[in-house]
Amino acid sequence: MPVYNRIAEFHDEMTEWRREIHAHPEICFEEVRTAALIQRKLESWGIEVHSGIAKTGVVGVLRGQGSGNGSIGLRADMDALPLSEETDLPYKSTIPGKMHACGHDGHTAMLLGAARYLAETRNFDGSVVFIFQPAEEGGGGAKVMIDEGLFERFPCDTVWGMHNDPRLPLGAIATRAGGFLAGGDRAYITIRGAALMRRGRMRG
Repeated sequence: MPVYNRIAEFHDEMTEWRREIHAHPEICFEEVRTAALIQRKLESWGIEVHSGIAKTGVVGVLRGQGSGNGSIGLRADMDALPLSEETDLPYKSTIPGKMHACGHDGHTAMLLGAARYLAETRNFDGSVVFIFQPAEEGGGGAKVMIDEGLFERFPCDTVWGMHNDPRLPLGAIATRAGGFLAGGDRAYITIRGAALMRRGRMRG
């Protein structure tokens, strides 16, 4: 069965996972409920699970049918933002002052969907490392995972991730060679002005 058709068969379940996460948002390093859901799902599909990395991070390891030693990482972030949700959706945030405004609920659901499909088929050589990262929204969760030995414990030849973009048409993916959406920077500018007196009027 083609990949697309098989994943389409559990599309409704993936939607349920996403809405469950969306209704119970957790911010930086507080993703206890989300991590528990991820762990339950991975274990139910026979995936080796490691939890408590960077406090609430979860890593799953799945080995394919072949004998190769290669390994790729598939990564998703899972934290929410400290914002209040102002919608009437049936699955809107149940936690005041917290919501999934950046789509990490969807990222987590997508990675769980990939994990389920790959666990069913194992039609690949080498290993896949599923990385569920906490504290992406300003908490430096990726660095904490790396500092705690993520890639020493789970070596990856390459790491791949996705980010939703509502500006793209349904079914489209944007990519390019090399690094892409790998991080964000902030710049702080201080402007000091001088008030001038001209013809009796203050201008500044």
